Amino acid sequence: MLWAIPTANAFVYFVRYGVVEWNPTYLQTAKNFSFQQSSTAWACFECSTVPGTILCGWMSDKVFKSRRAPATILFMIPTLLGLIACGLNRNGPLWIDITAQITIGFFIYGSVMLIGLQALDMVPKKAAGAAGGFTGFFGYVFDSTFAGVGVSWIADHWGWGGVIITMRICCVLTMVFSTLTLSHKAESSDR
Repeated sequence: MLWAIPTANAFVYFVRYGVVEWNPTYLQTAKNFSFQQSSTAWACFECSTVPGTILCGWMSDKVFKSRRAPATILFMIPTLLGLIACGLNRNGPLWIDITAQITIGFFIYGSVMLIGLQALDMVPKKAAGAAGGFTGFFGYVFDSTFAGVGVSWIADHWGWGGVIITMRICCVLTMVFSTLTLSHKAESSDR
């Protein structure tokens, strides 16, 4: 199961950093947002991240009894739906894109946090640093390699539609690899 978590982390980081690093450019070039509109959408995205992360952590502890994977999967579904809405709303009303940005921001960061937490939950305390480093390594290497340069390359070769499709695929793969850990429950919850 410990291999599934870093792999899920790599895919969720692609989505997270792809949106964080490229969202303003995407909104201005693909959607013809003004700088003001892009800034508003970006602010809405950022403001939604904190409450979403808190809710995801609470749900994993209280609703799912310290099982991280169900909450991760549950939060990746609206992230995927936000990306679908963003891609389908080519020239539609601004409020749909802003709603999609809020949805993505609210739900993506909870999944990022829980994947890292689940890696720590899976190992004894003396190995927590190694598990966190191992999981983080996958996320940051995948991010710096693909979310930075990769998104640019995908946009150049397949347009922004290709970027959105790639992010959707990464959402699905995050859910697939998280599913492999559905049976895991945090050890601390048994005490």
